[in-house]
Amino acid sequence: MATANQIKMLIEAHVSKNDDRFKTIVLQLAAHEAKLGHTSFARELRSILNSKIDNDTKLIQFNKDISELIDITISYGKLTELIVTNEIKERINRVLNEYRKRDKLKKFGLNNRRKILLEGQPGTGKTLTASIVACELGLPLCTIKMDKLMTKYMGETGTKLRIVFDAIRENQAVYLFDEFDAIGTDRSKDNDVGEIRRILNLFLQFIEQDSSESLIIAATNNPQLLDPALFRRFDDVLNYTLPNESQIPDLIFNRLGQFAPINADMDSILTLSKTLSHADLTKACDDAIKEAIMSDKKLVDVEQLKKMIKEKIR
Repeated sequence: MATANQIKMLIEAHVSKNDDRFKTIVLQLAAHEAKLGHTSFARELRSILNSKIDNDTKLIQFNKDISELIDITISYGKLTELIVTNEIKERINRVLNEYRKRDKLKKFGLNNRRKILLEGQPGTGKTLTASIVACELGLPLCTIKMDKLMTKYMGETGTKLRIVFDAIRENQAVYLFDEFDAIGTDRSKDNDVGEIRRILNLFLQFIEQDSSESLIIAATNNPQLLDPALFRRFDDVLNYTLPNESQIPDLIFNRLGQFAPINADMDSILTLSKTLSHADLTKACDDAIKEAIMSDKKLVDVEQLKKMIKEKIR
């Protein structure tokens, strides 16, 4: 539960009408409770805060044409919660720092990193990274609906892509192109070659010309399928991998929180987990927690956790 100091800070933020400070403290409380395993309470805190944001804060108001192409959400999470390599964290932190100090960089004719490509296997934290970047910078997360963007009709996808980049220019936010390879692949199909190439060329043109205050993040599970010209348009390319032996224990114990077993045999767990992604391990931990709760146990049973991990192996 909240400490005396946190309660004091909440009251001070409320009295001084510092909404940003108040929101930050509540999110820190929610993250702390989640780590302790109080996931329901953490969700309630975030739900209450999200409701307040929806009611009190004017988010981006997209028109109908744009809202059909973009999902807008308020993101939660801090960089410290992301279990990735130190190199990836350092590079994400560099993106955040450059954004925060972009005015200082502009005085010297330099631009902050704004266009980032995330590549790697599914479930390794790419989409979560976009959410955390948005939260850290206090920006909405706008996810492009790739299934709505890509259509079979000649010219329609290009028109929609132009609408998206107009929104990026006019509305400051973090824009996520998930499953990005849909734009740069499948060019070998005889009936689609012309249209797919035209869409790719349009994207290259739009992203190169973009000089907005927004951040553009593209994520792909299949970097080998992307056109080489795409990589040159991004300011940074981050490669995500499966969690290694030092990350797996952190990931598991962070997720299990108060349900984490004491003196668990991590060697056997590591052996089972070496082919699994962050998302797989997170789901296995959640399943083990549910079993513990339904069995009225205070801690997760190690053998039950191993069973749940085995079920995720494909």
